[in-house]
Amino acid sequence: MATPVSGRQLTLTGHGYEAVIASVGATLRSLTHDGRDLIVAFAADEVRPDYRGATLAPWPNRVVDGRYAFAGAEHRLPLTEPARGHALHGLVGWLEFADRAVESDRIVLVAVVQPQAGYPFRVEVEVEYRLGADGLTQVVTGRNLGADAAPWGTGPHPYLVADAVGPEAVDAWRLALPASEVLTVTEDRLSPIALEPVDAHPQWDFRTPRLIGETFIDHAFTALERTDGVAEVLVTAADGTGTAIAWGEGCPWVQVHTADLPASPASTRQGLAVEPMSCAPDAFNSGAGLIVLAPGEAHETSWTIRAV
Repeated sequence: MATPVSGRQLTLTGHGYEAVIASVGATLRSLTHDGRDLIVAFAADEVRPDYRGATLAPWPNRVVDGRYAFAGAEHRLPLTEPARGHALHGLVGWLEFADRAVESDRIVLVAVVQPQAGYPFRVEVEVEYRLGADGLTQVVTGRNLGADAAPWGTGPHPYLVADAVGPEAVDAWRLALPASEVLTVTEDRLSPIALEPVDAHPQWDFRTPRLIGETFIDHAFTALERTDGVAEVLVTAADGTGTAIAWGEGCPWVQVHTADLPASPASTRQGLAVEPMSCAPDAFNSGAGLIVLAPGEAHETSWTIRAV
């Protein structure tokens, strides 16, 4: 049997959850609880659309113009977001990940980013998914296999679902986003401008849960309110069902996107992208949250998606 376009399919079950992981990009292809979708899924034999469920590494979000300086050297990355002229969401999205461990409720996948133009560093990316009573936890570990220090950042890209998946579904959901600062961006290229209080931008203030409605969001947030070190974003339908994603202090940022996709009307606002990030957008230039891996050093961070 031919391997599906999205790679080998690895299914995890337990505690009412079922997760399907695709080996290309260590991608969370689908996640359900008692048969209810928690994320916007895609077909096994489909090229992954809109970074759904992708693992983002060695950087999340954008490197503006694909250019940055590190350790005294200038680097230029391929522009993988050509319409805006940026390098988007890292280098592992289309890598085939190998199995390191496969169990009924836990898998560990691994791939290596080889030195290349724009990122001349060798970094192993290990991705663990495990199911528990608290939901699906993803752990991403970057390990520097090279002889030089390497810049590093990571995050996931799930589109959360409160109830039924469908165009414009986001408009009817309520969002709880405990962030008091937002990174403003240019309208055309989404390049960072300035970090500002959400008090100055009430349309993006969801510290008190409220209806999303027609609000457009494609911004990074920080200054997160936490309980015992954990931040959580919650999206719910009118009946109170929904999905939450929670993470620890290893991710001081979160990108939220209402999935406005003019080129894909059928996919527009089907789900709410919520992407905890270990660093800010364009951290390779700003240094905000950037992790520098010394030779042999590893960095681990994680997040958990659960049904509400």
